[in-house]
Amino acid sequence: MWPALHAQEHPDRPAYLMASTGQVVTYGELDRRSNQFARLLYDRGLRFGDHLAIFMENNDRYLEVVWAAQRSGLYFTPINFHFNDEEVAYIVENCDATAFVTSVGLAEIARNVDPLLPTQVETRLVVGGVLDGYERYDDAIGAYPAEPLDEELEGHAMMYSSGTTGRPKGIKYPLERKPVGNPTAALAGFQATYGIDEKTVYLSPAPLYHAAPLQFCIGVTRFGGTDVILEHFDPEACLAAIEKYRVTHAQFVPTMFVRMLKLPEGTRARYDVSSLQTVIHAAAPCPVEIKRQMIEWWGPIISEYYASTEGMGSTQITSEEWLAHPGSVGRPFFTTIHIVAESGAEMPVGQPGVVWFEPGERAMEFEYHKDPAKTASTRDGHGWSSVGDIGYLDEDGYLYLTDRRDFMIVSGGVNIYPQEAENLLITHPKVMDAAVFGIPDTEMGERVHAVVQPVDMDDAGPDLARDLLGFCREHLAHYKCPKAVDFDPELPRQPTGKLYKRLLRDRYWGDKQSRIV
Repeated sequence: MWPALHAQEHPDRPAYLMASTGQVVTYGELDRRSNQFARLLYDRGLRFGDHLAIFMENNDRYLEVVWAAQRSGLYFTPINFHFNDEEVAYIVENCDATAFVTSVGLAEIARNVDPLLPTQVETRLVVGGVLDGYERYDDAIGAYPAEPLDEELEGHAMMYSSGTTGRPKGIKYPLERKPVGNPTAALAGFQATYGIDEKTVYLSPAPLYHAAPLQFCIGVTRFGGTDVILEHFDPEACLAAIEKYRVTHAQFVPTMFVRMLKLPEGTRARYDVSSLQTVIHAAAPCPVEIKRQMIEWWGPIISEYYASTEGMGSTQITSEEWLAHPGSVGRPFFTTIHIVAESGAEMPVGQPGVVWFEPGERAMEFEYHKDPAKTASTRDGHGWSSVGDIGYLDEDGYLYLTDRRDFMIVSGGVNIYPQEAENLLITHPKVMDAAVFGIPDTEMGERVHAVVQPVDMDDAGPDLARDLLGFCREHLAHYKCPKAVDFDPELPRQPTGKLYKRLLRDRYWGDKQSRIV
């Protein structure tokens, strides 16, 4: 479970490659360069439990930066490359990073981030070229030997997930002081479930700042396989990569399925996908008809899991199981599920409630970094955990999701928490009140929509809508921003100030039984 061992036995085997260019990074190169960077970090004072932040697009240096931290006992935080400079600087400061790696591909944002970073971030490196305020990554690590540190310890990712306060929250696991090559017990389950070994060719079509793509890539290199990394998702380029590199395993979000299915029939038939053995999807429930079409196209090799970055618990379902239970996200995997009403009573079969996970032996403890109140809110008196999703169990114990408590939006497999946009809109001088929520979208699952109560209803109209959309895009990553704005003379609120967002949202969702497309 350690790529350095594969580097010793098969130094020329590809650890990963970039799909569009075919550029290969061998296990020998990955081992050597990650050792050099690990030594640089150690020389700059980073020790067990310290923190590195990564702000890059998918590129040929991403995984070596990650592995340097992973083999140094460090926390590492990948940052969404769609974020603006203020959002990036907030996460770097909040996670207590003392080292920051970016790339010339994100030069415009990185240049503006530099003066916003706290003084504790003394190591600032840029990959792929020159950028004022940053050391050149290749020059910096080139000054260090490629031998491993005297003590190599397992590190861990600390991903960020937006919270209901509107600010992203770091999901932090405790670090055990254990040698590299001894990861969590869940990794053994990962290998057994998906059949990962040194013959695996894994296609990663999503950004590496997402938890699942990054952890799958790390897992594959632990077992000696090869990662094929798409720089960005394009449906035809994805099919071409599967054929060209004889991909055996791949992971998608439902939106990617939609876009591949919308290719002309002749285009889809042009590519040979027969090398695929296991296809995994997650991040959002897949529309029933979309998944049925994918199984018809690729065969019963599609496996689904439902989980959260917090690692509270998970479910799994195979194609065969899904065809017998269409729409389900599976049965619990190493955990027990309880469906609980707001009153605290457990719900009977077929009745929806909040989905709670009773931790099993492989469950991982976590906390929201610097937010004990939010951490406590995810647990109950039994020790069960929940992120607030709503669902029900059928008679066979299969879970179906029907809603999201707190109205989290899932668009194209990406979680978006609307309060951040709401908090921004309310600061506009012409806005009295605002509600942001997801509405149905056949391709993305949901899209972000806003209903605004203007100070003066005479201002309501296309001009103000354009102004508000531009205002949001100026201050937030674009994917978080509403795609359209409607106006209402008064938003429905309780006397306590609580917004009846359901009343607004139901105008757009109609009588759909499920709130997830």
